[in-house]
Amino acid sequence: MHDKPVFLTPEGRAKLEAELKHLREVRRPEVAERIRAAKEFGDTDDNAEYEEAKNEQAFVEGRILTVEKLLARAIAINADHNLHDTVRLGSNVTVITEDGETEQYTIVGSAEVDPQHGKISNESPVGRALLGKRIGDIVEVTIPAGSLRLQVSSID
Repeated sequence: MHDKPVFLTPEGRAKLEAELKHLREVRRPEVAERIRAAKEFGDTDDNAEYEEAKNEQAFVEGRILTVEKLLARAIAINADHNLHDTVRLGSNVTVITEDGETEQYTIVGSAEVDPQHGKISNESPVGRALLGKRIGDIVEVTIPAGSLRLQVSSID
């Protein structure tokens, strides 16, 4: 089975690369030092510091593998700012809700999702519904909280 591609903006790729560098160059050596120091306390069988450091090592190594796999499957989101006629990956979309409120979303791949900053996945119900839409289009989306009706007002 092939792993599915990971769509990343240039900023998202840079963020993952920085995290990987930090994990390898800072966190891994810190955890190794904690393990070494914990071993000096003697027997590792009933050594809480040693167990905690080993658990942290497993987490760090697992995260390194995850980030490496994400970067290996990464496909750059084309940020061609001359194409603003339809919503696509990388688009900044402004929508108007049924209540007349304006909301802004950036459509990103699932590895970059950050709803607090308006970054929604192309795989989310709202992201999937907005893909391919044009200014003036209205979408109706079923979300866990019910139904949502949005009108696309601008695409950048």
